[in-house]
Amino acid sequence: MFGKPCYKVNGKAFVCQFEQELVFKLHEDQVNHEMVLTGGKLFDPSGSNRPMKAWVQVPHEAAGYHGFLANLAFHFLLGETSK
Repeated sequence: MFGKPCYKVNGKAFVCQFEQELVFKLHEDQVNHEMVLTGGKLFDPSGSNRPMKAWVQVPHEAAGYHGFLANLAFHFLLGETSK
């Protein structure tokens, strides 16, 4: 994804690495909560103030949440938003 390392299922990315941080694709209901929880921000790969609404970029300091967020992103990709 964007030429960066990522995890995919059936050709669809749900986690990628960007600028030494991880980025997770989450359901819109989870985005704000997880940004507050982890100190993350909406993913703006171009840097032109046009963030991708479903993608949350999480700082390295919140590495303890990476497994949890990857699980949320994986289940969102599978259409299971309640997990």
